[in-house]
Amino acid sequence: MEFRHLGRSGLQVSAISYGNWITHGSQVEEDAAGACVRAALDAGITTFDTADVYAGTRAEAVLGRALKGQRREGLEIFTKVYWPAVPSGPDDTVTPGHNDRGLSRKHIMASIDGSLRRLQTDYVDLYQAHRFDYGTPLEETMSAFADVVHSGKAHYIGVSEWRAEELRAAHALARELRIPLVSNQPQYSMLWRVIETEVVPASEELGISQIVWSPIAQGVLTGKYLPGQPPPAGSRATDEKSGANFISRFMSDEVLTAVQKLKPLADEAGLTMAQLAVAWVLQNPNVASAIVGATRPEQVHDNVKAAGVKLEEGLLKQIDEALGGLVERDPAKTESPRNIRA
Repeated sequence: MEFRHLGRSGLQVSAISYGNWITHGSQVEEDAAGACVRAALDAGITTFDTADVYAGTRAEAVLGRALKGQRREGLEIFTKVYWPAVPSGPDDTVTPGHNDRGLSRKHIMASIDGSLRRLQTDYVDLYQAHRFDYGTPLEETMSAFADVVHSGKAHYIGVSEWRAEELRAAHALARELRIPLVSNQPQYSMLWRVIETEVVPASEELGISQIVWSPIAQGVLTGKYLPGQPPPAGSRATDEKSGANFISRFMSDEVLTAVQKLKPLADEAGLTMAQLAVAWVLQNPNVASAIVGATRPEQVHDNVKAAGVKLEEGLLKQIDEALGGLVERDPAKTESPRNIRA
């Protein structure tokens, strides 16, 4: 496993991190989730990413149980706050309240305690703002994060899907408050490159790394979705609980046909298509870690082989030629609350 520094901090994370966005507590049973976490540990992954909102708080709880008994100092555990995170399911009757969302001091303070309880840990290594909150003063949010850090409940602060100007404003406040803002967690893949024009240059200037999600474009870059054919039964594209709304943007025949052109390139490089996709995002020097998820342990073992792979310039050019104008680069497409609904 390769390890990289997170921003300009001293914290090192595994270049491949394990995330449980749509798997733990939802898509797979707990035994399978535990097997995937063990596979990640066996493969040298030390960095685990989750969020309080995933599976209505169940994902954090499943991860906490799966990591129980591991040496805490040898792990980097990340979680997030923003969306309403109350227990969900057929037997749950809790309805989110008006303060169960966003980055107010009230919500942050309640949320960090809930996350620590579910994760069965005294602290998280990285506490992330899951989105930018346009309804709360940034000063209030950063002051609350400072109190979380100074109380020892989190070691570092990060954000997710923040724009360049938002990162600059938060970084200035973080310096005043003497807290380490070290990361942004955006979507990034061969097909989705909206961070390259503005977010990455700003982050390099500020000393902030990217921890990227969906490096395989929700599975599209594995090549398993074929143009003109229905999605495989049980795949993410057929399951609304598994992010089908996110994958739909990549499911046109034009995109799927272009993706098939990547297969001979992966074969020539001695990689699976999934490994090629993960290795591709790791070529960006501002990317500290690529988050992979799994429903089976063998998926973890396959993806982790992308760590440390160096892709030649000629291959990178061939990838760009294969995908052509289908790549999304518009910074305005950032997954902001301004252009998506909860």
